[in-house]
Amino acid sequence: MQAYLKLIKFDNLILIALAQLFIKYGLFEPFDIDVTLNAFGISLLIISTISLVAAANVMLYIQDKEQSETIVSEKVLNRLFIIFNVIGVGIGFYLSNIIGIPKLAALFIVVSGIFYIYTTYLKEILVLKNIIIGILMALGLIAVTIFDLLPAITEQNRASQKVIFLIVVDYSIFAFIIVTIREIVKDCLHVDRDHNTGLPTIPISLGKDRTAKLIGGLTILPIGMIIYYVYTYLFNNSTAVIIVLGLLVAPLLYFMFKSWGAESNKDFKTLSLILKIVLFLASLSLLLYQFILK
Repeated sequence: MQAYLKLIKFDNLILIALAQLFIKYGLFEPFDIDVTLNAFGISLLIISTISLVAAANVMLYIQDKEQSETIVSEKVLNRLFIIFNVIGVGIGFYLSNIIGIPKLAALFIVVSGIFYIYTTYLKEILVLKNIIIGILMALGLIAVTIFDLLPAITEQNRASQKVIFLIVVDYSIFAFIIVTIREIVKDCLHVDRDHNTGLPTIPISLGKDRTAKLIGGLTILPIGMIIYYVYTYLFNNSTAVIIVLGLLVAPLLYFMFKSWGAESNKDFKTLSLILKIVLFLASLSLLLYQFILK
């Protein structure tokens, strides 16, 4: 069982599911925002989303012959890929019809298709893997607004809906940046394996030392984004400022300085863990808006 949970990256799926729940019940519900999905509907959206992500993770695993042959047979992996895709697209189609917008089902099909095309034909393009995984995380957050928020927009509530929508967009951009950086960190951990399988990655092209410096430099982006966000929206709330700086900026600053000197796999594992914690804390901060903005 542990091998299967590892190949679908169960911990990442939990992060996506929690972020979607926090958006729904920490951001939408407390502000009485007009929404479309009930508890059953959001549950369907979560299952569909994490199923598609699980399918993508399985496909990535299939492409890595070194891992797939030693842990799970390729036959089983292909079955899992099909099962997760059928669940994700099927539920997405059903959910789209429930809310009265059948065309939205195409979103699930497109996401599934993009990852199949990537893992089959485009995986040798440098950086593309890191970016696509980041996009997947961002889409998981945006999906909540697409299916829950946008169908309920009217002329009367457009202004309030827009404010909430933009908050989710900001979080999605932040998640995209963090996940992309984390994927580069993970490439540093797997540089020998990727080299043996012929998969081009940034550490193989630049070397681990230069990539570590690049990771530190890229961290300036999310830090700058948070500081701008705090200065623009939260500066008058000292409690919120302290919480955000302590829970998000401080770990990222530590990450940035530590990445510049990272050399061993232990160092990169620590960096990966820090970013996972930052993602969780960022999702958790969605629960604070009901106390900050009210």
